[in-house]
Amino acid sequence: MATRSLSWGGFFLRALFALLLVASTYNPSGYSFSHLVLRHHENWPLSLLTLIGIGLLIGWVIYLRATLRSLGSIGMMLALGVFGALIWVMFDYQMLNLDNPSELAWIAVALVALVLAIGMSWSHLRRRMSGQIDADDVDED
Repeated sequence: MATRSLSWGGFFLRALFALLLVASTYNPSGYSFSHLVLRHHENWPLSLLTLIGIGLLIGWVIYLRATLRSLGSIGMMLALGVFGALIWVMFDYQMLNLDNPSELAWIAVALVALVLAIGMSWSHLRRRMSGQIDADDVDED
């Protein structure tokens, strides 16, 4: 069986792609697929919008499927809960100012991307911590 270990670089690469996926779909800057479709679609050919949308959908399916398979729905909710509680603590200690809706939206984008990155990496982390492997990780010879 080939060893596939996870390095910090591998995790950050997964996190970067997750952030690009989430921010490309929606972000508060006004430059996202959501904004393009909702506001500026008349300047773009429908064929190009469809191609971009399908590309994003493929990315979401890959990330969500991997996250749900490795964390499960309960694990995904727990991860979101931990990060939500962390934001709450940071707000209580005045480390965050949630009066700015744009700041809150960027935090949400980053949180979703972080949960997706953890989901993409969890099988590797679990294998490293416990020595257990997923049935999907076993090479068939």
